[in-house]
Amino acid sequence: MQRTLAARNGADYAGYMPVTDLGSFLVARRGRLGPDDVGLVSHGRRRVAGLRREEVAVLAGVSADYYTRLEQGRERAPSASVLDGIARALDLGQDAREHLFRLADVPVVHQAPPSDQVDDDLRQLLAEWPHLPAIVVNRRLDILARNTIAAALYSDFAETDNLARMTFLDPAGRTFFAAWDHAAESCVAALRLALGHHPADRRARTLTEDLANADDDFHRLWERHDVRGKTHEAKKFRHSAVGELTLAYRTFDVRGASGQQLIVYHAAPNSRDADAVRLLGMLAAVEHPEGATGSL
Repeated sequence: MQRTLAARNGADYAGYMPVTDLGSFLVARRGRLGPDDVGLVSHGRRRVAGLRREEVAVLAGVSADYYTRLEQGRERAPSASVLDGIARALDLGQDAREHLFRLADVPVVHQAPPSDQVDDDLRQLLAEWPHLPAIVVNRRLDILARNTIAAALYSDFAETDNLARMTFLDPAGRTFFAAWDHAAESCVAALRLALGHHPADRRARTLTEDLANADDDFHRLWERHDVRGKTHEAKKFRHSAVGELTLAYRTFDVRGASGQQLIVYHAAPNSRDADAVRLLGMLAAVEHPEGATGSL
């Protein structure tokens, strides 16, 4: 994976090709910060953007030689305290900090094996929400289950199997997601987080390889090394049957099913968006009169 993507990128930012995922992550995040971002004084013009390795080392409280070895893959056993220092130096958020620890193979919290089996009770709960689009996804963004109104929401897509594939590879994606750039960034950051949780997940690695080889935008965003889970921002959609609608959503971790998340969309009361959701419900009732939970 690393060599395939790096080969498409040409010369590496720091003048060498990192040989580990940890090294690539450090190089990418270092390159996105300037001295002003971390309270350092910049002297003279710089040949390349971003912080120098020596500057990160000073901020992290380690030697420049040690930090360089980390980036180059010659040091593979950093301590938790060193990683904490680097996380502070690179101004990493919580998701990115935990990702750094996982790349370095340093425990953060205990992780149960991921599960793709959706509990029958949860499927029944989805079916009992005829007016709220709801889906269950895993960390790879596979749609494991959805209710009938969610099936109507995503009916513009040829396949509703994986949110990342739908966003980047289905022609409907760039129309359906009104703020496509933001949706694309969120998908890529979530896949980075998924691989941080489970680096040996072959399906996740195959998915990212396929997307990187098929879509230049995905490859560009993948090289940024953004790491982020689901937020609570509203999403704007363009649906072929009901037009534009803006939906807020909430994401819930599914207890007892590692990596699964329940996402529930809702519209502001007494709004045009609420009218559009009601129309989606009518379409769902026509297409699925039995009211069964749609699942993959």
